[in-house]
Amino acid sequence: MFGTLFLGMNAPIPTQACTRVVYIGPEEMVLTGRTMDFSIDIPANLWIFPRGMERNGEVGDNSITWVSRYGSIVASSWDIASPDGMNEKGLVANMLWLVTSEYPSFSADSDHKGLTIAAWAQYALDNFATVEEAVKALAEEPFVVVTDFIPGTDKFTTVHLSLSDASGDSAIFEYIDGQLVIHHDSSYQVMTNDPVFAEQLAINQYWQDIPGTSFLPGTNRASDRFVRASYYLQAIPQTSDPKIAIASVFSVIRNTSVPYGISTDDQPHISNTRWRVVADHKHRTYYFENVLTPNVFKVDLRDIDFSKSTKVKKLSLDGGEIYSGNALPHFKESEPFVFQGL
Repeated sequence: MFGTLFLGMNAPIPTQACTRVVYIGPEEMVLTGRTMDFSIDIPANLWIFPRGMERNGEVGDNSITWVSRYGSIVASSWDIASPDGMNEKGLVANMLWLVTSEYPSFSADSDHKGLTIAAWAQYALDNFATVEEAVKALAEEPFVVVTDFIPGTDKFTTVHLSLSDASGDSAIFEYIDGQLVIHHDSSYQVMTNDPVFAEQLAINQYWQDIPGTSFLPGTNRASDRFVRASYYLQAIPQTSDPKIAIASVFSVIRNTSVPYGISTDDQPHISNTRWRVVADHKHRTYYFENVLTPNVFKVDLRDIDFSKSTKVKKLSLDGGEIYSGNALPHFKESEPFVFQGL
């Protein structure tokens, strides 16, 4: 478990990187794809959470509390956090590394409620149906994000959060110098890691003057992945056919993935890809691919009973389990994991 939480500081540089893209096609075809890149093994399991779950921010007596309005499916990290998921309304949340993140200070007797960073994405999935709704509520800063080192490592958790919805709307939430910065626009279809999102946009603007068919930056650095993802996202087929659209988005995030076994300690945004997700907002389908068991399976949220009377269910993946096609029948009832906090 976390010990005392260290706030607003940059500790030893972590080595995690990720890429997230939002595909907006014809006839309301919207997909969000992401890679999970990390320098060490980051075991994932899939979880189905029903509506009506009582939650708290897991940072002591001054934690924010809530009851989930919406059911969701999430991919966990070490069964202590939800870095990725989609809720029954088609809202998708993705957490990606951002070394330069600096969160507000928090104390148990402060005027502000606290939320462990491990549950930041889950809070959004539990409470909001659209990006616009989330932006309006989170701009009021109802809680302080509280972070710490990943248990058993020297990696201090510094992430930014992206949200996308069935309309194609997007928002990126970053904490810079202790202040919440929100970027909200449907044109924000690509997100990687450092530098901060505003600088990523500036770098990409430079590359837009260079034909992608002639040259694209090819390294694994976050800025290069941002440029490649931005170009290919517009170059792939614009289609309402889910089979082609899903395959196309997977091809983009595979192009921006980092080959297995590659990690560079002094370059924190180069870490090999561990797993990939493509979420189909329109058809409420969640596709998952583990690079060590290389095949894709899916879970159709339209077939899930998210009512309050249902149980939490888990699909085990951290033991090397292999699934294909529809994995929903393989979920088993389970006690929910506890988000890492105080």
